[in-house]
Amino acid sequence: MNWEQLISNKRLGQEYRHVKRHDDRTEFKRDYDRLIFSAPFRRLQNKTQVFPLPGSIFVHNRLTHSLEVASVGMSLGNDVAAQLVSSKYPELHGTMFEQIGQIVATACLAHDLGNPPFGHSGEKAIQTFFTEGPGKELQPELSQVFWDDITHFEGNANAFRLLTHQFCGRRPGGFVMTYSTLGSIVKYPFSSSAASKKGKFGFFCSEREAYQRIADEMGIICLSKPGEPLRYVRHPLVYLVEAADDICYEIMDLEDAHKLKILSFEETERLMLGFFDEMGKKRILQRIKEEQVTDPNEKVVYMRACVISLLENECVNTFIENEERILAGTFTGSLIDNISPLPCEAYKQCANLSVERIYKSKPVLDVELSGYKIMETLMQQMVRAVLNPDRYYSQQLIGRVSSQYDIHADSLETRLMAVIDYISGMTDVYALDVYQKINGISLPIV
Repeated sequence: MNWEQLISNKRLGQEYRHVKRHDDRTEFKRDYDRLIFSAPFRRLQNKTQVFPLPGSIFVHNRLTHSLEVASVGMSLGNDVAAQLVSSKYPELHGTMFEQIGQIVATACLAHDLGNPPFGHSGEKAIQTFFTEGPGKELQPELSQVFWDDITHFEGNANAFRLLTHQFCGRRPGGFVMTYSTLGSIVKYPFSSSAASKKGKFGFFCSEREAYQRIADEMGIICLSKPGEPLRYVRHPLVYLVEAADDICYEIMDLEDAHKLKILSFEETERLMLGFFDEMGKKRILQRIKEEQVTDPNEKVVYMRACVISLLENECVNTFIENEERILAGTFTGSLIDNISPLPCEAYKQCANLSVERIYKSKPVLDVELSGYKIMETLMQQMVRAVLNPDRYYSQQLIGRVSSQYDIHADSLETRLMAVIDYISGMTDVYALDVYQKINGISLPIV
């Protein structure tokens, strides 16, 4: 693969209007602005990141997480571009290549757009409705590729659909984003029929042609042979988007866990200082002392900033060192997996502790249990409605669905996908509200 081809400002759905603009915003900045002002991005403020949506203590939701990931992604992209131009590709100075920081930041904003309410619990509820619940009986009526899509339902693939699918009343190309931005979002560039052991994939069968068009235009290496499920290597910028996400969710989860008193200050300090050698630890503690910072939360904030800065630098170096392998499609693992031994081991310790102490903590498990039940109920009621659309109660439920979703289509698969689009697009708060109303638990007038 080569950078001149990989960085493309051609827009999906408006290829025929592919001309250079003459204003102060680049096409990639337009992508960023388009997402910031979009309804799906605003809805992230009411979607769970890890901990329950805030009460008296503010913790991260999907919106604040995405903004922080975009900030780190901007730094990663800018630093990679600057180093590669100065050391290897001087001919790319002044070209679109120097805008990869903006591309990565925009992809970071979009990386969680397709996540359903209640995070991974919501994903599992959609999947298991078809693998373990009433939806299992529908398998004989559905194509194998569609069945693979819905039984592996994945937020990443749903984000690509949200950005590229032509929903009812919308223009072709969905959000009409640039090819490079869309390519940088797809973390698992293969169809659900080729899903990994973890069930991850990058695009539904309905968006297969769109991804193929984008990937082929940018010269992304195709791994599949004719007749096989579609598989590509990653667009190189995916590694930077993934790194920004890895850095933010792991380190920010520690800060949130400290605020919620799931982790003590001593535990949090030990984990964060573990990324540094003895000289680095002394320098950080000395700075805290010199600045006369005594509040434990503020100490954690400073240490967190130091860790993120270190990891950002490590990931940039790892990308630069492995750039040829990344372009050849032979690089394996994530950037975080390949950083220097000391911070890599510290990151693994944080990840292991997060699994045991944070992701299995009572507040998190309570959200997952409640969220799963809410999503399971919504799926059961809405799928039953589209299977029996002539019934009175079905018509009432279908009447709630936005006109952008093709809920009245003749095709059963299209109607089922409309249900999934509708439910996965809900916020946690809205999903709970609908759940309570259809179960008669709450009434607007009471």
